Amino acid sequence: MKAIVGIARVLVGILFIFSGFIKLNDPVGFSYKLQEYFSEQVLDIQFLIPFALIIAIVIVIFELVLGIMLLIGYAPKFTSWCLLLMILFFTFLTFYSAYYNKVTDCGCFGDAIPLTPWESFYKDVILLLLILILFFNRKYIKPVLAQASHRWIIFASFIACFAFCYYVLMHLPLFDFRPYKIGNNISEKMKLPEEARKAEVTYSWKFKVDGEEKLIKNNGAYPQVDGEFLGVETSQEGENEIPPIHDFVIEGEEGDITQEVLAAPKVFLVIAYNLRSTEMEGYKAIKGLSEEAKDKGYMVLGLTASGNELQNKLKKEFNLNFPFYQTDETALKTIVRSNPGILTLNNGTITQKVHWFDASDIEL
Repeated sequence: MKAIVGIARVLVGILFIFSGFIKLNDPVGFSYKLQEYFSEQVLDIQFLIPFALIIAIVIVIFELVLGIMLLIGYAPKFTSWCLLLMILFFTFLTFYSAYYNKVTDCGCFGDAIPLTPWESFYKDVILLLLILILFFNRKYIKPVLAQASHRWIIFASFIACFAFCYYVLMHLPLFDFRPYKIGNNISEKMKLPEEARKAEVTYSWKFKVDGEEKLIKNNGAYPQVDGEFLGVETSQEGENEIPPIHDFVIEGEEGDITQEVLAAPKVFLVIAYNLRSTEMEGYKAIKGLSEEAKDKGYMVLGLTASGNELQNKLKKEFNLNFPFYQTDETALKTIVRSNPGILTLNNGTITQKVHWFDASDIEL
């Protein structure tokens, strides 16, 4: 049992640290996932939505530090209780998401390792079993360092986590696992490779031939059968794979201009998914940059999910000299974890992407 506890301790500790760090790298993205859980369609606890980012930061830092506490053997009773309560909470969420098909990706490992709802649930069940072993055998969880050092290690871990979190909030995630990372071509990411997974649909045709029912299965072509057609049923195995980017569309009064933007050699994009909550400080720098970009031959435009009234109000307040176009809010949130954020494109390839706080880093 001592050996089993030792193995479980290492596995759980490393997984909690890894999972916590991945989400700490992108706390804004995790807060979007929490907002999805808090929404009316899922748990209907909408009063928590305004606090989603704070809750996300607290959860991921505590998750990461719990993994460290387990590995060094700090306060075994407290640590095992916290681990158990946290995994019970996560297991409930993932089961609810999977059973009712409410949230398609739990966000357990952010965008680094996307999991289906059932994969997330099975992962949590395995973790729950390992944590139960630790919980009922915590007498075998012994400190690996001098106990006097434990509090300093925990304190330093909290400080390091908060410092890292502050950095990614004021800039952008240090590691970008999304399809819109610098160097990716948006047009290419909107296509599926030839070897992409496709659903297999089987057609079951029923005919009455010489007084007997005959069943013919194929991929959809109507069978040439000398008999009375009774009906057809279909069954599907697997699902069609979707491209990494599948919801990027730019629309304005003149219609869809997506391909025109992606074909342009020099594009300067201002991304602001919601103009009600956008950070106004950013537009002082954006104003100067957008004018410089226009002078240097860039196509300059803003992308938002907000309506014309808010667009015109913002343009008037900061005397912005570029038009705004409509794009899906979820797509904009995925592109850049900043509101506003700035991108430059070269024939659809993302060459620069920054938080508005780093607008001065943009090279035109």
